[in-house]
Amino acid sequence: MHQPITYRLAVDFDVAAKILRAQIAPNQSGTMVVELSGDIDELEAAEVWLESQGLGLNRAPGQIAVNRDRCIDCGICSSVCPSGALGFSAPAWTLHFDAPRCLVCEQCIPSCPLEAIALVLDPL
Repeated sequence: MHQPITYRLAVDFDVAAKILRAQIAPNQSGTMVVELSGDIDELEAAEVWLESQGLGLNRAPGQIAVNRDRCIDCGICSSVCPSGALGFSAPAWTLHFDAPRCLVCEQCIPSCPLEAIALVLDPL
């Protein structure tokens, strides 16, 4: 692919693309975790276009789960969470996980020193 993907999505489909993580080297294949937002019809059209450009798409394979028994509320995970799904709530100042806001970008998993956060795969 030799064109600006996020630009094409915005201009041609009115779809906003927020790149959360990318590992791409020039002239090689790579991976990106991207949050797409827009009208459902435009999102579907954008998905068809992306696939026609030879880009493989995978939806999040599951959901994030926080093991409250292991969590010590250190807050490291909340500092890497791009959607704000992980944060602290007053007055107790304990970690709060807002699952509907979670993008399943998985950035929180390696950040947790106690391995209290995991990806729970959807059943096949």
